[in-house]
Amino acid sequence: MAPEQLGWAVGAWAEGWGMRAVARVFEVAPTTVRPWGVEVADHLKAFSPYFLPAVRLTQVPVDELFALRSAGKEGERSEAAAITRLARSPQGGWAAIDPVTQLLRTLDVGERTLARAQRGVHQVVQGLAPGCVPLFLSDGCTEYATALLTHGGQGVQPPRRHDQGPPPKPRWRPRPQLLSAQVVKTVRRRRLGRVSPRVVFGPRSAVQQGLAGHGWQSNTAFLERVNLTSRQHVAAVGRRVSTLGKGEAGWRQQWALYHTSSNFGFPHARLCQALPPPEPPQGTGSATQWRPPTPARAAGVTARVGSLREVLLCRGPPWPQPAGV
Repeated sequence: MAPEQLGWAVGAWAEGWGMRAVARVFEVAPTTVRPWGVEVADHLKAFSPYFLPAVRLTQVPVDELFALRSAGKEGERSEAAAITRLARSPQGGWAAIDPVTQLLRTLDVGERTLARAQRGVHQVVQGLAPGCVPLFLSDGCTEYATALLTHGGQGVQPPRRHDQGPPPKPRWRPRPQLLSAQVVKTVRRRRLGRVSPRVVFGPRSAVQQGLAGHGWQSNTAFLERVNLTSRQHVAAVGRRVSTLGKGEAGWRQQWALYHTSSNFGFPHARLCQALPPPEPPQGTGSATQWRPPTPARAAGVTARVGSLREVLLCRGPPWPQPAGV
């Protein structure tokens, strides 16, 4: 297939089309589309960590997305039988975002377990600048507190209370600069009843000061919007769809495509920048007064709004760059 047509096919996949829809529109077999996703995901998994530098963040909301996955494991039954089977198993998507630039720092797949929470927090900490300890905001998931304490704690020797007897054992306590808050949501009859913020680590005054820097409150609204957008762009996690993911490997491939396209390819309306001299229209109509940048451009990673084809053709050093990119 020509590179231009392949770029259009991958772009349609990034917009939320299923594998069979891409195969029908571009008149190829579904078995031909599947290797595209594997190769694109391998490229983007190396592209995103290289071009997303370590940054200093003031807040990091973390949240998980509930989705369904087909219960049939890979290789146990045919593809048609796996689609027909109604038994499903719950999975989840884990994400962390920079609320200022809307840049997705991490996006992964896994069950709601402590090991998965620790891996997600570790990925966030790896992308932070040295000495940066932001305010972590999460929902009522208790695994986040243990994961943050694991990465942001230190060993403390308690003082002796008695002159005789063995000394007390060292305790693992949070560092003084570790700040974390939770948003506990009470749901009754499938409706959100009450939202109660709670400070987990750090003094309440320091948490409120970190939130007051941008005039925000303790919430996970930014990631809730990301969850909705991801359901529209990833066919496997949509609501009431027949394109459920059949395995964790396929989910990771689609998440890698959405992660990179969301940061480098999709302009964000919330980040609109006013143009001092409005750009004249190419045809009839009014002049352009606003420019919607991508999260990567708002964070200073790129200088302009690129395309998904440029991302697919871009190679990190020491490999030579394609001509015209």
